[in-house]
Amino acid sequence: MIVKRFYDEKLAQASYLIGCAATGEALVVDANRDIHQYLETARAEGVRVTHVSETHIHADYVSGSRELARSTGARLYLSDEGDESWKYAFAEEAGAILVKDGDQFQVGNIRIDVMHTPGHTPEHISFLVTDGAAADRPIGALTGDFVFVGDVGRPDLLEKAAGITGTMEAGARVLFRSLERFKAQPDYLQIWPGHGAGSACGKGLSSIRTSTVGYERLFNWAFQITDEQEFVHAVLEGQPEPPRYFAQMKRINKEGPAILSGFRRPPRMPADALADVLEGGGLVVDTRPADEFAIGHVPGTINIPLDQSFTTWAGWLIPYAGDFHLLADDECSDCIDEAVRDLAMIGLDRIAGYFGTEAVTAWADRGGTLESVPQIDADELDARLGRGEVTVIDVRGATEWDGGRIPEVPNIPLGYLVERLGEVPGDKPVVVNCQGGGRSAIAASLLQVRGYPDVLNLTGGFLAWRAAGKPVERGTAEGVGVGV
Repeated sequence: MIVKRFYDEKLAQASYLIGCAATGEALVVDANRDIHQYLETARAEGVRVTHVSETHIHADYVSGSRELARSTGARLYLSDEGDESWKYAFAEEAGAILVKDGDQFQVGNIRIDVMHTPGHTPEHISFLVTDGAAADRPIGALTGDFVFVGDVGRPDLLEKAAGITGTMEAGARVLFRSLERFKAQPDYLQIWPGHGAGSACGKGLSSIRTSTVGYERLFNWAFQITDEQEFVHAVLEGQPEPPRYFAQMKRINKEGPAILSGFRRPPRMPADALADVLEGGGLVVDTRPADEFAIGHVPGTINIPLDQSFTTWAGWLIPYAGDFHLLADDECSDCIDEAVRDLAMIGLDRIAGYFGTEAVTAWADRGGTLESVPQIDADELDARLGRGEVTVIDVRGATEWDGGRIPEVPNIPLGYLVERLGEVPGDKPVVVNCQGGGRSAIAASLLQVRGYPDVLNLTGGFLAWRAAGKPVERGTAEGVGVGV
């Protein structure tokens, strides 16, 4: 049996190829849109992709299952669990085989048993994998977003991201029962999860790639709780804000993702066309590092650096309804292709074109004034706060803010900043802070685009503030304490 794991660092997402060397057949589970990687690996291993499946209708990326199956002629296996709201709309057109709890299918000598594991979503299934050439019992479980290393899939996304009210607690109770059933699996069973640390599909995922039922029984918090009500409270508490694009992913993956047939580089735009795009109300995303953007950028552009968090914040901040343009550093030959791939992973395919940094130079050469994002350190901010000269906004997540913050500074998480601009007064300079300075740099660009004339970024964020020995406020609104 061949087991290959694929991991997308920006999505913190894992997919798997399970192959039978004896027959040359292979199954891919939870494919993302970069199907080339599965085809290349299959060729290298001397197998062909004959079966494609996924654990559930994903919320955090566009599935590649439909395209991979069409490209290879593989049989597509999809969950038939859940009610009508959780059925794949494209299943019949794609000739998919619908599976339920207790079903099984063969991939050469490998037996795949389907186990319904709802809670994260109603239709979620896991796959027990048995290497029939060597054993009569499963070696591993492909658990998708059901069980992670150190955590379990959050049951609140249907309500918080997809807008299906009244489902959080019910989902948590269903998840508890799924876990109780899964605990009966033997200690040696390996767990091959669909996400790792950094995913918003849970609150405490480990960076460890795989685990076992026995290890999770000992050290996963969710396996320790035996009381259902206690579990419901624990699993719903402290979950991070779900990115806005999660609702789009649910719709796209249910209806059927568009077939890309590869990632295509958009046209490069003439440098002097940038002014026309901005004057026409177009969105231009500057993907350069935050420090370069801060030194000088074209007014009206927003900054989402092409780093580890690019996909997340692009999904939060770029509308799906219209076209947009990118701006990339000319000295990075692969940057635009990387950005196109990252955006395609979450269905942001409407890139009308891109500009190089020559467009920034051309803007200045034509008499345009470049905008900057001034930086402020902890000492200067402390002094100006004492004199009442500035407004400070903390754009971290609510849980981070609750764990420690600059005293009397309100929390507006970055993803909600645009819709909550009414809470940001413009009568004083506005200082934005996050944990280390990354999210606040994006926030500063958003405020500038929306007309705030004097925006500063706290260098090093809250970590620098605390390291400088400045006052720190802790606790919830019901029990605030101040300390150093």
